[in-house]
Amino acid sequence: MSDEKMATLTGVLLAAFGGYGLAWYLGLVEGNFALLLFLATFVTGLYWVAEKRVFLPRRRAAAELLAAEQARRSAELERMGVKADSVDIAAAQHKLLAQPWWLDWTAGLFPVIVVVFLLRSFLFEPFKIPSGSMIPTLRVGDLILVNKFHYGVRLPVLNTKVIANNEPQRGDVMVFRYPPQPSLDYIKRVIGVPGDEVAYLNKRLTVNGQPVPTASAPEFFDSDSMRYARQFEERHGGKTYHTLNDDERPAFIPGASDFPYKDQCRYSVEGVVCKVPAGHYFMMGDNRDNSLDSRYWGFVPESNIVGKAFFVWMNFGDLGRIGAFE
Repeated sequence: MSDEKMATLTGVLLAAFGGYGLAWYLGLVEGNFALLLFLATFVTGLYWVAEKRVFLPRRRAAAELLAAEQARRSAELERMGVKADSVDIAAAQHKLLAQPWWLDWTAGLFPVIVVVFLLRSFLFEPFKIPSGSMIPTLRVGDLILVNKFHYGVRLPVLNTKVIANNEPQRGDVMVFRYPPQPSLDYIKRVIGVPGDEVAYLNKRLTVNGQPVPTASAPEFFDSDSMRYARQFEERHGGKTYHTLNDDERPAFIPGASDFPYKDQCRYSVEGVVCKVPAGHYFMMGDNRDNSLDSRYWGFVPESNIVGKAFFVWMNFGDLGRIGAFE
């Protein structure tokens, strides 16, 4: 294919990627960054291979042909008894060897894109905390890292586990695909693992008939809402963390949706009791009265797991937030 046709094709591809990104930004389509990154890696990878095997050899052959033509011309002139002027063809060869723009923006970006793809898919992925459901453990604006291999290695986009590792434990802070809308990522704390009976009655947590140890802590001031909230220290699954309760919110769970295995839950004015089915997890936010979690939309399937959150790497409004958390 000629350079002109490749330039046109590349322009169309880049316009398609840009149009998708703009439509996503404007809310016209539901974006899927994992899929977009996979496609970018695949497409730039094809260009990178083509550059190594086709386009670069073609440019090198053109540069060598130019040098050979110049040598032939000089030899012909000398044979005719004409002294040939010395000609520097280095600049012309350099121009022939230079990558055109459509390769700079594809094959040239492949090494960077593939590194980002591998890191994000199999090692660590950054997330930004958008809401206050995990206050006080995580605050709005926290930029966190998620360990993608802690719960097993999964295929990008498909999220199918191919190599097993650790199973989620009670008390873990976990990122997962939101069951009612899997294109969204949610972050909550693992409260119940398969087989557990989780009860949250009168704002007190019990797992398998054993109350989760809880102690009062100093009131928490939420600078966003400019309100104080009751704070507790909770110890669950070998982890110690803080939770919040709002005395003005009732104990019962209003507006719980229909979800798979809802028959495993019993709702009352006191709260909810659920038996966690096999291959699923019961999740709750640490901001107990301001968290849309398993009490409302049900259990998280194992196939929806993304990874274990473990570190705040930046909060531009509060640098003191940087560090590990439970």
